[in-house]
Amino acid sequence: MPGGVGQRIERPEDTVGAATSLLDAYEPARARFFASPTRTLLAHGTRAEVPHGGTPLARRVTETLDAELLAGNPAPIVVGAVPFDQSAPASLAVPQAVRWAPALSEDPLIALPAAAPAAADWDIRPIPEPGVYGAAVAEAVRRMRRGDFSKVVLARTLELRSSRELDLPALLQRLARRDPAGYTFALPTGPGRTLLGASPELLVSRRGGVLIANPLAGSTPRSADLAEDVRRAAALLESEKDLHEHAVVVDAVRAALAPYCRTLDVPARPTLVRTAAMWHLSTTVIGEPADPAVSALELACALHPTPAVCGTPTTTARDVIQELEPFDRGNFTGMVGWGDASGDGEWVVTIRCAEARAEERTLRLYAGAGVVAQSTPEAETAETGAKFRTFLDAVGADLQENGR
Repeated sequence: MPGGVGQRIERPEDTVGAATSLLDAYEPARARFFASPTRTLLAHGTRAEVPHGGTPLARRVTETLDAELLAGNPAPIVVGAVPFDQSAPASLAVPQAVRWAPALSEDPLIALPAAAPAAADWDIRPIPEPGVYGAAVAEAVRRMRRGDFSKVVLARTLELRSSRELDLPALLQRLARRDPAGYTFALPTGPGRTLLGASPELLVSRRGGVLIANPLAGSTPRSADLAEDVRRAAALLESEKDLHEHAVVVDAVRAALAPYCRTLDVPARPTLVRTAAMWHLSTTVIGEPADPAVSALELACALHPTPAVCGTPTTTARDVIQELEPFDRGNFTGMVGWGDASGDGEWVVTIRCAEARAEERTLRLYAGAGVVAQSTPEAETAETGAKFRTFLDAVGADLQENGR
């Protein structure tokens, strides 16, 4: 566990209120918040920023942390976001002060409901329009059936403009309390910009001699009706299309991690993981690094991007994404998290996220779907629409696409 001055995990007896107090203390632009199923982190200030450059990101992070140790920082960490394009500048910093607490899900106070969203008029602009997105899915399917590639993840966005000022702390509260067992984050990514999200997917973590990856691929929307919800979950576990999509991702994770591992346990069949909005096929991969010096971030960079957010083969899928998506993904489908000087850390796939621009009163929401040869435009459009619900519900907005 991270330690040092101002950097600790609270004692178990301090669990009541420890994690939610960090959630309550979040301030946009001045703080970085990250919560996982193992811990909650709130960081303030900036001692150093990881520079952009031509050397590998993990090396630049190690050099930054080593410099902090030499400068007398007893337990430096980096925290922040890495974009989908690893060659683009990352938003990673060593904070001035860090507070730690147990997981939000361990804090009984997380069960208290968040305040309902304030009434606001939202102007919602889809980019691209649903019909254009569906046409892109159809084109990708046509090329896959021709044999050009096996899978591509195509995304679309919604731009929400509010009649009121954005209340980012309240939005973070609703995201965290809706899925307290997931990964919730709020991080500055540039002047006036904040990346917020509630991701269900761990890319990789390392704690001492154990690494864990938890690829998700294959999804279906939840239902408010219990019987229908159970039926959908059972159908997902038997879906040939979704099981194939999931297997492609798991095989890629195995191949990427194997060179780094002395042992690697990969279950033969996936299980289910649920969020408030979606069911996902899930596989938990556990390994023992062959080199104890390999960091969580180095492992994350070796994995990223997985077929769960890009496709396969990776190079071809990237080209298709660049051609068919009419926007820059930025931090969407990148990774967010933290790492310390020992190499421990947690890095999460940046999905179920939005970029907030407070001065413009705008939120840019992102959602993607894995497209394989059996996909249909209607199903993938519906899946991305369901994934938008995480944020639409959090801000009290409604999306009526009416099949456009």
